[in-house]
Amino acid sequence: MTDPGTNRLFRRPGQPAELLIRNAHVLDPRADLDAPHDVLLRAGRIAELGLPGSLSAVENGETVDAAGKHLFPGFVDPHVHLRTPGQEHKEDLDTGTAAAAAGGFCAVIAMPNTDPVLDDAAVLRSLADAATRQAHVPVGFLAAITKNLKGHELTEMAELRDAGALGFTDDGKPVVSAGILRKALQYQRLCGGVIALHEEDPDLSRDGAMHEGAVSARLGIAGIPSLSESTMVARDAALARYEDARVHFQHLSCVESVEALQHAKQAGARVSAEVCPHHLALTHQEVRTLDSRFKMNPPLRAERDRHALVKALASGVIDCVATDHAPHASHEKEVPFEEAPMGTTGLETAFAALHTELVLCGELDLATVVRRMTEGGALYGLAVPTIAIGRAANLCLVDLQAGFEVGAAGYASRATNCCFDGRMLQGKVLMTVAAGTVAFRTRMLSEALAIR
Repeated sequence: MTDPGTNRLFRRPGQPAELLIRNAHVLDPRADLDAPHDVLLRAGRIAELGLPGSLSAVENGETVDAAGKHLFPGFVDPHVHLRTPGQEHKEDLDTGTAAAAAGGFCAVIAMPNTDPVLDDAAVLRSLADAATRQAHVPVGFLAAITKNLKGHELTEMAELRDAGALGFTDDGKPVVSAGILRKALQYQRLCGGVIALHEEDPDLSRDGAMHEGAVSARLGIAGIPSLSESTMVARDAALARYEDARVHFQHLSCVESVEALQHAKQAGARVSAEVCPHHLALTHQEVRTLDSRFKMNPPLRAERDRHALVKALASGVIDCVATDHAPHASHEKEVPFEEAPMGTTGLETAFAALHTELVLCGELDLATVVRRMTEGGALYGLAVPTIAIGRAANLCLVDLQAGFEVGAAGYASRATNCCFDGRMLQGKVLMTVAAGTVAFRTRMLSEALAIR
């Protein structure tokens, strides 16, 4: 099977895996797998599936004893910030994709709010070329909807699409003008791709730094009402339906947005949505510490919002999980809360956070988390990773029993502004295979292989 989106993903060359993963509990909801298996990789592809202990190792290959461990399809993150070009003091293609591999991700899609903005085909070609030299896992790119993210003039969308853009977004900023967005949707129908939207009404969010509610009132911090997001979701869903355009809503955070999304889907609009681990697991109560790691946009909201997001993810109203991995330098975050930039990292903690905070307590089942963490690329035309004979190997091996303190051993990311920093999480990624190449393995697993 040929993935129609593979020519829009870029990564450095790697050695195709020759690997036997023995005795792993294989969980792949798409392939209806939920039992112990041996999985054999030859030349970077899944060659055989067998009963535990039934497959022989590849000559000159490696064997991993995965007894007691789980093997999932690799995760795909449709929303990351790799900060290149221009902001490499925060992150770059090397460190960002290393963080992705450490979190079990076999592919990521990067946002265009860089310096310069990815609003020109030459910038996209330069980034794609850099990714073929630096990226540990395949990277796709979204280009800007409007020039310099200003919201006034459309980019050359067809040219950007021809250069490899998976879609278009002004992420970090909303497209405030309904007229400009309508024109973008009309062009999207002609050139393809997906329009992804950061939904926020600046006249309502203004200078807010956290969710508008009881905690913001108690702290005396200007709040961002959920209305600033949900009204834009409703407006843009209506535009998408009217133009029969393909629209994706980014990082939803509140119950009203879920209701608007559900209504739009029921009405036949071609819309989808994502939600972040921090909005699924945390609330604005965390901000009482005034730790700027909890400052992000959209902000952490109330428990009723968190509950609605979890329910919508479980039902499929929300289509996938995205981290919105937003690295910042330490000196940028280590300032008073209201002065700090918005954003949290999340690639290295996404699965463990959801497993710890939602699966172990019974709010979500493990299969749902795996499904939603693997389906983000499908929204942009990429094949969903699955454990099936003949498919390129995109896998992550996880020890669900292993606990770890976030940040205690450092981060693969250049940034440390993770909202789960210092927390004990359970569910550690041991190995990631991305596009047929081993992209990450823990030191413990490497040492075990060396001993063998």
